[in-house]
Parts: sequence; C-alpha cells; structure tokens
Amino acid sequence: MQQPQLLVATEFPPNASGGGPAVVRQMLKDWPVEHLSWWSCLPETHGRFGQRVQNDRCAVIPWKGYPGRKWASLKSALLERLWTPWATRHLRRTLQELQPDVIWAIPHNWSIPPLATALAGQWPRYHVTVQDYVDVHDNPRRFGSDRCRRMAAMADRLYAGATTRDATSHPMIADLLARTGAGAAQMLHAGLEAKDFGYLTRKTDRPTGTIRIGYAGTILVEDVFERFASVLENVRHTLSKRVELHLFGSHSYAGRRWFNREWMVENGNLTEPELLARLRDCDWAFAPMALTDDDPRYNRFSFPTKFITYLAAGLPVITLGHPESSVMKMAAQYDVGLTTSTSDARTLNEQLQAALNEPSPWNRHGKEILRCAHAEFDAERMRRTLYDCFHKCAAKGWSAPSTSLLNK
Repeated sequence: MQQPQLLVATEFPPNASGGGPAVVRQMLKDWPVEHLSWWSCLPETHGRFGQRVQNDRCAVIPWKGYPGRKWASLKSALLERLWTPWATRHLRRTLQELQPDVIWAIPHNWSIPPLATALAGQWPRYHVTVQDYVDVHDNPRRFGSDRCRRMAAMADRLYAGATTRDATSHPMIADLLARTGAGAAQMLHAGLEAKDFGYLTRKTDRPTGTIRIGYAGTILVEDVFERFASVLENVRHTLSKRVELHLFGSHSYAGRRWFNREWMVENGNLTEPELLARLRDCDWAFAPMALTDDDPRYNRFSFPTKFITYLAAGLPVITLGHPESSVMKMAAQYDVGLTTSTSDARTLNEQLQAALNEPSPWNRHGKEILRCAHAEFDAERMRRTLYDCFHKCAAKGWSAPSTSLLNK
C-alpha cells in the first residue's frame, strides 16, 4: 500500500538533537523520503542523524530572537505579536503549496501558536503527538506564565481537534483524556527494534574490573545529579572495582563543581547508533528526575527517552526521582534496576553499595528489562499503529482553504 504524502510540523528541524527528534526519526524509519516533507520554526544546521526529506520549509525564528536568559520577556512578546502571525501565514502557504495528505503535528514550544491557528477549521485532517507540555522546566520564566497558559490551552485544543492522537506516557494520556475528553491511539515513545530484542536475548554478563555507569543527554535536574555524584564519590571508595561515570551528550559539564576527571568521562554528542554501541559497554545507567514535585507537569507526565535507550543497551537502570513521576512509576512496575526516591545521602549510599556490588546485574534484572521492553516499547508495533493513524487521517480528505485565509 502506498504511503500518503506526510508533512511533519513542529518546532525542531529533521536532524535536531534531543530525545523528541530522535523518537520522530525512529518512527519515520520506514516512511519513503519522496512522501515526506517538514515544516519547522528552527532551521536545519546539520544532517548528521541522516534524516532526509523531500521538502524542508522553515518559518525561521531569528537565532538571537529565541527567549533565553536575557531579554526573555521582550523576545517572547515579539515572537507572539510579530513572528507568530507571520509563521501562521508561512505554514498556511506551505500547506497550500505542498497539499499533504496528512499532517503529523508535534506541538512543541513556539510551534504551538501557528499550528493551533493554521490547522483549525478547514485544514487537512491531522495526527497529534504530545511529547512534552509547554509549561514545564524554565518555560514559564522565559516565555511568561500567562503566555505559557495560553500556549498550553492552544495545545489542548489542537490535541482535541485531531483525527488521531497519541502522547509520550501513560499518565500524560490519562491527563489529556481527563482534560480534553479525547483518547489516544497509543503511548508513542522511543522503542526497541527487532535487532535490539535480538541483542537482549543473546546478552550475557561480561565481568570486568570496572563498573561503568552511563548517562545520556542533557542534565535537566542538576541538583539531583549532583546529589547522586556526591554519594557515588563516597561509594566508589568502598567497592572492590573501579567506578566510572560516562556522560554522553552535546553539553559539557567538566566545569561543574561536582565533576571529577579522575572517574568521570565526557564522550560528546553521538549519533543514535554510536550512542547505543557505547552504552552497551557500560554496566549500569542513571535516570534522574526531580525529587520534589515543584514541576509536576514535567515530572508526572513527560518520559525521558534515555530510559528506553538504556533498555535497548541492556543496562539495569538506577532511577532516582519523585515517586509520582512517570519514569519512577514505570521503573517500579518492572524490576529493571535500582529504583529509589530517597533524598537521604546515607540511605542512597547503602542502596548504591548493594546495587553496584551485585556480581551479575544482567542476570539479576535482564528478564524484567526484556519484559518491560516488549510490553511498553516495541518500536515496530508503535510504528504500525502510527502509520495506521496517518492512513485514517488521509482517508478523511480535505478541501483547500480560500486564498484570503493565507494572508490572515
């Protein structure tokens, strides 16, 4: 069956770094390039991840215009009042010119206002994937609390109005259903491919003289990471094997006060296959979330891609965070490693000693890692369900809007 013409519409470009873009690329693995177009707010800067598209359209947010640490309020106001109307017209023209059969809308940050406006009413039937809520992390400070609330409401309307939809975690799907009345086709996240399941089936413990702990991606909860590093600094002196903490990602932390070059190693930003191969040389992985519930919209509903990457690497996971966070609930449901919510250094010390002294961590946790991966993160199953959604959207058809709409 021929695939419909698909337009991915989101903030990030095809080859962006980060967990969200990696999920999208994995799900598009079997989608023909000649049937794939992309609309984004941020321009492509490299093609290192190998995602090709037939058409790449970008309503560029100026590099210095994206809200950061300085002038965040002013920049956000300018984006809302000047850039957003222009970006909406840009998206409408893109739809008019490309006439895709289906749109995959991923409402992320500043893509939300143009998506919510341009896709309302007469535009093509579309599928929505919610990866993160907009009012999380530092966004309320950067974008403004009231503006974040408006953008969150737009994202909810976009989700409710979609032909088909999914989201990044089971708690998020339940939350969206409760607030919008709209159900989801599945939980869509990163997944394990057939070759990953094959690797896990064949995997055996390979005892070495070093315990390597891997961490992938940006450190979002640095206070929790620093607490873990501080305790691990003490624990490593009590173990019979050397301990190494390996960091993988685009950010450098060598200048942080907790970084110790004696046993911490920065490996840089690797492609997904390179990252997976390097993680498979590790013995454990670390997945931190906030220990408090100060950022509940992220803590309870988002789900870090690194957790699935760790499963694909066959690594038992040290999961540290608030018990209500989505990843903690997942880790508690399956015995995939050490799962703890303690904020007490002595208790964490004892727990880490017990875990890292385990002579065969894969023999201890391997069956549950496989069970979790099969039940929750089968990439091929997720891809089939997503493609079925795209075909349902395409079957609805659409009528082109009047030319006057393009200039609104």
